[in-house]
Order: sequence, then structure tokens, then C-alpha cells
Amino acid sequence: MALSVALSVACRGLWPAASACLAQRGQATLAAAQTADFRQQIVMPSIFIPWEQPAPWLSYVRGRTDRPLLNITIGALLERAAITYPNQEAVVSLHQGARLTYAELLRQADAAARGLLALGVQRRDRVGIWAPNSVEWAVLQYAAARVGAVLVNLNPSLKAAELSYALNRVGVTTLVLAPELRGTSFADTLESIRHQTPQLRHRIVLGPDAPEGCLGWYELLWAGEGSSLAGELRRRQLELRPGEPANIQFTSGTTGLPKAATLTHRGILNNGLAVGAACGHGEGDRVCVPVPLFHCFGSVMGNLAACAHGAAVVYPSDCFDAGATLRAVQQERCTSLFGVPTMFAMELERPEFQHMDLSSLRTGIMAGSPCPAALMQRVRSEMHMSGVTIAYGMTETSPVSFQTSTEDPVDRRVHTVGRIQPHLEARVVDPHTHQTLPRGQVGELCVRGYSVMAGYFGDQAATAAAIGEGRWMHTGDLAVIDPQGYCSIVGRIKDMVIRGGENVYPREVEEFLHRHPAVAEVQVFGVPDPRMGEELCAWVRLREGHRSVGPDELRDWCKGRIAHFKVPRYIKMVDSFPTTTSGKPQKFKMREAAIDELGLHALAA
Repeated sequence: MALSVALSVACRGLWPAASACLAQRGQATLAAAQTADFRQQIVMPSIFIPWEQPAPWLSYVRGRTDRPLLNITIGALLERAAITYPNQEAVVSLHQGARLTYAELLRQADAAARGLLALGVQRRDRVGIWAPNSVEWAVLQYAAARVGAVLVNLNPSLKAAELSYALNRVGVTTLVLAPELRGTSFADTLESIRHQTPQLRHRIVLGPDAPEGCLGWYELLWAGEGSSLAGELRRRQLELRPGEPANIQFTSGTTGLPKAATLTHRGILNNGLAVGAACGHGEGDRVCVPVPLFHCFGSVMGNLAACAHGAAVVYPSDCFDAGATLRAVQQERCTSLFGVPTMFAMELERPEFQHMDLSSLRTGIMAGSPCPAALMQRVRSEMHMSGVTIAYGMTETSPVSFQTSTEDPVDRRVHTVGRIQPHLEARVVDPHTHQTLPRGQVGELCVRGYSVMAGYFGDQAATAAAIGEGRWMHTGDLAVIDPQGYCSIVGRIKDMVIRGGENVYPREVEEFLHRHPAVAEVQVFGVPDPRMGEELCAWVRLREGHRSVGPDELRDWCKGRIAHFKVPRYIKMVDSFPTTTSGKPQKFKMREAAIDELGLHALAA
């Protein structure tokens, strides 16, 4: 489908100060966006949509527009940071013993970019990165952006069949990979699918030694030295437009096969800018990033947000390690800490936690899955993170659409996901009629604006199912917006349990069970029942020192405190939950296991 850009709307709506510039660039942007390869694979939509003006009592909110969006590319963002903060540390990788200032990061990114040009990487070619957190990951993120390639983030835990699916799904032509991780040889895995990935032309292995048929990382950096590629790199930078695709991220795979969300320079760059602003990040801040870079949490909310504000990112380890994270905060005097709720819970439970000096912490983000209020209170008080924020979003929205602010009242920061981000719109609709509901009513949350993905690569049907009329992204999440515009996530539409005609939202029950002093983490979901249709099942992980607490005690504690139909019929004590690598609980796996253990196969059929 051809790209449609309504410049007149843009001049009146999103960027009034930049209207003249946009008008001049409009035709050039159209031409650049319609490269045949991507035109055939995804819909490149207009982002210039007029604001709605619904009644104030409806569940519709829109973000501030007093600060304009940045209309630059990711490569230009790094160049700006290197000029503004040349000697400020940009990336610190403790497990590698490596540190780069912004000036050094730009130099290495350009060396890698020239190497990609020497290999023949074209504009909009897909360049994959299959590796855990490292300095090289960040360097390649910017290098790919500076040559106009599309970085494809690949989960380091992928097995051979999954890797083959991902590489072929989006047509990766160049792959940068770690030599190994936790005893698994990435090179051997890649070699095993060599004949299944004929489009993969270049394999670049991180580290000093590369297997036969592969280039080493340093060979890539040297490939562009002493040549005339600097001029070609500058030409690519000048031709590249902010609305072009920059990144493909696969959905986390909590259900079904992962889909390839295509994100733009403008989308992820400005989302990082907004996320960092909500945290109060600035020059000199040090952001501890134990979350994976293959996910938006690390690559956008971590790397790009820090770059936009002149902060440094600190990687404690290649993959999450609670002890290493605490040591990184203490050693590097980090002022901000990121993590999903499970990560924060594990850090609080470390034996050495009470002896660590975390007094440098001020802010941070808890996101990725529902954040229990009780855990948020502990993080605020015990980890010195009085300014910690909660962020809500999804890969398809680059990712954050709602976030609490350091200036919000404490109860709002603990019990909601905050307010809509700048330059975005959101509404809560009836899942069946798609009509906007009154404030205070539960419905499906929809989001619109610059951050919404261009589409699912090579899957127009899935794109059309996710992005409805008017470019509204259907999140699949149940939410409620209060009169002040704060949003609370009730749960997933597919996770809602209907017990005997009563709608039960698992998130509400999880929040309640978190109040029990023995409960560290809990996940609630529905299982089939012959009489009630569905019954609640809770998997509970207990805190150290409370292992004697059992299901009957928890059920008795619930009685009289919540409605009888919200008390879980089934409670199982577990040591861990099945999760994605990014830390999201996989309730569908828990449900499958519970059905098997409870002998409910006939009812589930």
C-alpha cells in the first residue's frame, strides 16, 4: 500500500513549529519510504492524524504537545550526543570491563558502519544481532542506524528452529552473533541451519576468533578503514528520513508464533526521549540496565533514552543476575535502575541486599508485566528509589504509551501506570462495538500516535487485525481511565475469567494476595470447571522464611476480605514461573500445566 502523508494535518496538529520543514521534505520522504522491498512487506502508514475532540466524560486522553518531537534519525541522535557530551561516559559493560564515552561510541559506531558498507549492506537491508548485553550490541545498534539498515533484535535463547524462523521471516542478510552463551555455541547452532537460510550472506562473530566462513568483529571494524567509505556513510545519513524503519522486534511469544513489529527512527527515538524525561534523567545520570537489549526495555528505554539525555547506561552482566545488578549499582553509583517486577523481587531477596550501599539510586522504571503495589512500596523505601516510575506499553508502540512521573502523588505511582505520554492518544473502548466508554468503565485500551509500529513485517493481515480504523492500535489489555486521566491496567482480555457469570480480573486478585506477608510473587489465571465454567487458580512463590504457609492458610486469609468468587479454588506453591527471556510471565503455559495436573483435559477440549 502506498504511503499517505497528510501534510496539511501535520502543520495544524503534531508539529506546528516544523510545518515549513515538513512541507519541504514531504515529497522526498514519500519517495524514500517507498523502497520496493519494504513497500511489498509492510504498510508504511501516515502518522499525521488529527486529534479527536470527544466529550470530556469519555475515556479518551491525549498527551502534552508543548515540547516538539525530534524529527531526526537515530544516527543523528548519537552524533548530537557526541558533540554535546563528548567526554561523558555513554556505555559501561562491567562483565566485559569496557567503557566508552559518547565520542568513542560514535567513532566505533562509524567504524562498524563503514564495515557494513564494505560488505555491501544496502539501505533497509536487515542486519540481525543475536547476542546478550554487551558494548558491541550498542555499537551495532547505532552503526546499523547510520547506514540506514534495519536492526533485527534476536533473543539469545532462540534454538535452531526458532532462529531459522526469525531469520527467514524478515530476510536477515547480515547476522552479528555471540560465539556462545552459557555453554551453547551460537556458531554451531547457526551452522546447523545454514541450508535453511540462503539469504544470509554475512556472519560476524563477536570476539577475537571467528570460525571458518565467518568474519570476526574486529575484521568488520577494520574492513572500512583506509577507504573512501566515509563519504558514502555521510551520504546515507543525509538521505535517511526519520519516518523510515529502523528496528524489527519480535513480539515476546507469550502466545503463538512471534510477529515481527517494524519500528521507525522517529518512533523509538522519541519514545526513548519521553521515557527518560519521565524518569528525570539528565547529563551525569547512570542508568543500570540489567534488562535484555533484544527487548525494547533495554534498547529503547535504556540505550536510546540515555543517549537522548546525555546519561550513561551500565550493563551489570550479559544476562540478568540479581547479585551482579546490586553490585553494579553500588560500584558505579547508579542513579536509576530498570527491571521487571520479578527482577526487583529477586534483588530484594538477595542475602547481601541489606549490606549493599544503594543510596545513589533516585529513580528508575518497573515495567514489562503488572507491577504489584506492595512490591513498588518496598522498592521505594528499601532501595532508595523514591522517584521510581511504572511504565506501560507494548513492543508495537515503541514501547511506552503510559508512564507515571516523579512528580505524581505516591498513590498514583503505586496503583496506576500513570498518564498518557506526550504526542500520543489513548481511549478505552467496548471490545465488541469499539465505542469509547465513559471514564471509570473497564474496556480495551487503544493507542494512537507517532509510536505505533509501521506494521508486522510481511503480514498485512495481522497488521490490519491489530491496527484498526484511524490507526488505533488495539492493545488487547483491559484498562480503566479515571477522571484525572490516570490509567490502570486490569488485565488481558484473553486472561479475564468468567466464573459463574461473574467477570473476574486476575490482576485484582494478584494485587490482593500480594498483601499477605508471605507472598513474594503470584500469578492468577482461569482453568475450566464443569459447574462454574471457570475457576481461579493461583501459583504462588513465597518469601524466604515463610515456606510453611500453605494453600489452605491463604484461602482462609482471603475469606471475608474479598468476594467469595474471587478466592482461588486452586493454589499451588512454586519456586518460579515460566517466563519469556524478557521476564514476562507466560500464563498460557501455567494454565496448560494446571489443566494437566488437575486432570481437566476433557473440559479444556
